[in-house]
Amino acid sequence: MLGLIMTDTHYIGGSAVAGTSGRQQDVYNPATGAVIGSVPLASIDEVNQAVASAKAALAGWAATPPAKRAQVMFNFRDLLKSHHTEIATAISLQHGKTLDDAKGEVARGMEVVEFACGIPHLLKGDYSAQVAGNVDSYSQRQPVGVVAGITPFNFPAMVPMWMFPMALACGNTFILKPSERDPAAPLLLARLLTEAGLPDGCLNVVNGDKEAVDTLLDHPDVGAISFVGSTAIGKYIYGRGCNNGKRVQALCGAKNHMVIMPDADMDQAVDAAMGAAYGSAGERCMAISAVLAVGDDTADRFVAQLAPKVRALKIGQYDEPGVEMGPVITRESQKRVEDYISQGEADGAEVVVDGRGLSLQGYEDGYFVGGTLIDRVTPDMSVYRDEIFGPVLSVLRPKTYEDARQLVIDHEYGNGTAIFTRDGDAARDFAANVNIGMVGVNVPIPVPVAYHSFGGWKASMFGDHAVHGMEGVRFYTKLKTVTARWPSGIKEGAVFNFHSGSDTK
Repeated sequence: MLGLIMTDTHYIGGSAVAGTSGRQQDVYNPATGAVIGSVPLASIDEVNQAVASAKAALAGWAATPPAKRAQVMFNFRDLLKSHHTEIATAISLQHGKTLDDAKGEVARGMEVVEFACGIPHLLKGDYSAQVAGNVDSYSQRQPVGVVAGITPFNFPAMVPMWMFPMALACGNTFILKPSERDPAAPLLLARLLTEAGLPDGCLNVVNGDKEAVDTLLDHPDVGAISFVGSTAIGKYIYGRGCNNGKRVQALCGAKNHMVIMPDADMDQAVDAAMGAAYGSAGERCMAISAVLAVGDDTADRFVAQLAPKVRALKIGQYDEPGVEMGPVITRESQKRVEDYISQGEADGAEVVVDGRGLSLQGYEDGYFVGGTLIDRVTPDMSVYRDEIFGPVLSVLRPKTYEDARQLVIDHEYGNGTAIFTRDGDAARDFAANVNIGMVGVNVPIPVPVAYHSFGGWKASMFGDHAVHGMEGVRFYTKLKTVTARWPSGIKEGAVFNFHSGSDTK
C-alpha cells in the first residue's frame, strides 16, 4: 500500500535516503493500535546533509525565472490531482481520519499550490520614475535562502503545502521536518515534486524528533523557520529561532468559540457544530471546542438537538462505509482526552454524551474516544481553559451577548471564532471587536482560502507574518529597494545633506 512507501527513509537531494542514526520510531495505525512501519529519527549529521543539499541548490533555483518556477508548481498540481486518493489513503492509514476528510485536506493544500502558480505576478515590485533628477526608485522581493518547516501530525499533507509551495515559488530552497507519527504523505509529496521537475536538493525531508528540530533552529545556513503545533513548543521554537537571528512564524494552540445567539438558525448551528467539533476527532487547530449559547433557552435548545446527533456518530476505521469519525492519534492522546472529560465531570460540569471507554468490535486496541458533549461548563474549568485536541465540545451559558463576547476576548488563545445569528449589528460588532485572527459569521471553521492568509492572535501565533496568501510571500522574501541614477548631461556638485526630490535640480 502506498501509505507504507518510503516511510523508513528521509528524502535528500532528490531521492530517498535510508536513515543512518540507528534511532527508529514505530508508526501505528491508530484504529487498530498495530505497528505498520517505522521511521528513522535523523541525527545532527543527517540534518546537516539536508541543509547542505538545500544550500547547494539555492543559487540555481533562486536565479530560475519565476515563470519557470511556476511551471513546476503547475506540474505538481497535476500530479496531486492524479494521486489524490493515494495521498489521502496514506494520511488516513497513519493518522486515522476518514478518507473523505483526508481527501479534503489534500484539496485544501492544492489550493495553496494553485496560488503559488501565480508567483510571477505576486513578486512584482513597485517602481517610481524620476523621484529626483534622473533618479528612479524600485523595489524587489528576493528569496530569504534556505528555509525550513516543522509541521504537525494532524494535517500531514495540508500544512506542509501551506509552506513549501510558497517558499519554493519565491525562489527559496526548503527543508521539511514533518511529524514522525504519520510521515508517509510528506515523503510522497517530495517524490511528486521531483517528478514535477523541481531540481534535486530544492526540497528535502528529514524525519526526526527534538534533535532534528534544534539542529535546524541553530544552523547558520537556515534563514527562516515555519512552525505549526502546540503553544508550548511554538514559544520554544520562536524564542530559540529568533535568538539565532532567524525569521520565525509559529502557529500554535487554540480554543475556538462558537457564539450562538437566541435568534440563530438552530438547525444550521447544530449541523455546523457537529462538523466543527467532531470532524477529524477534534484534532484540528480550528476545531470548535466551546459553544457559548447566549441564555438558558438557547443552550437548552442547542443541547437537546445536538446530543442525539453526537450519540449517533458512526465511529470506526477510515475505510469503513459511512464512517464519520476515526480515532485520535495515540494511546497517550486517548488517555489525555478521557482525563479531561473526567476532570470536567469532577469540577461539576454535566457530561451529556460520554465518549470515555469506547470499544469497537474488531478494533479493541484502537485509540478511539467517542463524541463527547459537556454542558454547564464554567470558565474556570480545565475543559474550557485548555486545548484538549479531541472530540469534546463544552457548552457555556453566558447570559448576554456582551458576556459571550467578553469570554472570547479574555481567553488566552486567539486562533478562530464564529458567531451564529441573524442580527447584522451583532455580527458586525463581533467581527470588529473580538481579538481573534480568524472570524466566521454563520461559518463554523473560518479557515481562509489560499489567496488570503491564515494566522491567529494572542497565544495562538508568534511572529509577524501569517501563512500562505500574500503574507506567505512576504515571509519567504526580503524586500530590497534600489535607487538608481543614470546621468544625462547634468552636472551637479557633491551633496552633503538629505533632501527631497522637489529640492533637486
